[in-house]
Amino acid sequence: MRRCSRTGCTELAVATLTYVYADSTAVVGPLATQAEPHSYDLCNRHAHRLTAPRGWEVVRFEGEFAPPQHSSDDLTALAEAVREAGRADRPVEHAPVAGTGRRGHLRVLPGPSES
Repeated sequence: MRRCSRTGCTELAVATLTYVYADSTAVVGPLATQAEPHSYDLCNRHAHRLTAPRGWEVVRFEGEFAPPQHSSDDLTALAEAVREAGRADRPVEHAPVAGTGRRGHLRVLPGPSES
């Protein structure tokens, strides 16, 4: 469960705030399924009290924001993924290593037998 993005607030997030700079609009809608880098999760109190700078418009979801509910399907899928990753008979793919590689923020380092 995600928490409100406002500094000092420890309430659970129920809404997501996104800015549309081209239209000078702040959009407050139901909680996004995943946290996004350019949006902010808000609790119920902050979602309803949000104000925008002069000249900006606030577009707000009409209705009550509901806290997200976890389904047993989410937990089952997570358990299956962990179980699959830990299987001893699962084939392990080894990529050819020529020094170190880099992909995004991850690094591939040679193993002890490949040094």
